[in-house]
Amino acid sequence: MTQSVDQALQAFAESHPALPLAVAYSGGADSSTLLHACAQRWPGQVHAIHVHHGLQAAADGFAAHCRSTCAALQVPLVVAQVDARPAAGDSPEEAARRHRYAALTQQALQGFERPMATVVLAQHADDQVETLLLALSRGAGLPGLAAMPRHLQRGGLDWCRPLLQVAGADVRSWLVERGLPWVEDPSNTDARYTRNRIRHQLLPVLEQVFPQFRDTFARSSQHAAQAQRLLVAQAQGDLQAVGVPPQIKAVQALAPERQAQLLRQWLLQSHGATPSAAQLRELLRQISHCSTRGHRIHIKVGYGFVVRQGSRLAWYNP
Repeated sequence: MTQSVDQALQAFAESHPALPLAVAYSGGADSSTLLHACAQRWPGQVHAIHVHHGLQAAADGFAAHCRSTCAALQVPLVVAQVDARPAAGDSPEEAARRHRYAALTQQALQGFERPMATVVLAQHADDQVETLLLALSRGAGLPGLAAMPRHLQRGGLDWCRPLLQVAGADVRSWLVERGLPWVEDPSNTDARYTRNRIRHQLLPVLEQVFPQFRDTFARSSQHAAQAQRLLVAQAQGDLQAVGVPPQIKAVQALAPERQAQLLRQWLLQSHGATPSAAQLRELLRQISHCSTRGHRIHIKVGYGFVVRQGSRLAWYNP
C-alpha cells in the first residue's frame, strides 16, 4: 500500500537502520524531502553526498544549493565530482548511474570523519513504476521486472529506499506544506528521455484507468524479485562449482539456462557488468563452440569485454 512520507519514514525508523547514514542528495524535490525528514529524525547522525556529474550548465548551481541547505541544517556534506561521460558504445544513462554509485560508495566510506553505515536513496513509487515499465519496454527478464529493491547490501554499505511506497506527488507536497526549497533539474522535462515521457504522458493515463496501479505494479515487482532471489541462489551454487573466474568446460556441462544465469551472476557479482540479451546469446554461442585450445572468445559485455584466458573466462575493462 502507498504511504505518506511520514508513514514511510516511521516504517524506516522501525527497521532500525544502521547509523550514521548518508543521504544521496541531488537538491531535487525527492532527495530534499528525504534529507529534511532524516535530519529531523536522526539529528547529528545524518550526512549528505552530492554527486556533481558535470553534464549540465546548471550543475554548479545544484551544488551551491546543496551546500546552502546542508549548512542551514548543520548536515555535513561532501560534493563528489565525477566524469560521467559515456565511453564509446556505452549508454549515457548507464554510465551516469555507474559513476554515481561508485562516487556514493567511495564518499560514504571515506568522505567523512567516520564511515557511513547506510546510504539512503530518494526513489519513490512513481520511479518504481517507471523502472518497471522501462524494463517491460525492453523485454527485460526477472532482474528488470523486479525493479528497485527497498534494501540491499553492497560494497560494505546498507542501501535503502525509504520512500519507495510514496507517490511522487506526495513527496513534493511534503516540501510545499513546509515551505522548503528545492531545485528543478531541466532534464526532467526533456521529452527525448523515455522515462520523462512515461512520467508526463503515461502515468496520468494509468492513474485514470488503474487508480491502484502503484500498489499492483509493486506487487508484481515483488513476485519477480522473489523468483529472482531463488535463481541467484542457484547461480551462486553453480558458480562455486565451476570456479571464479569460471572454468569453460565446467560451464559447458550445465544446461543452457543455468549457463546463462551463472554468467549473469558472475559478471554482476565480480565486475558489476550486466550483459544485454544479445550479448549473452553471443557469449553462450562462443562458449558452446569453444572446443579447441586455440579457440578465441572475445565479446563486449557492459562496459568491458569477456575473453578466454587459458581454460577460464575473464572480463576486463580496457
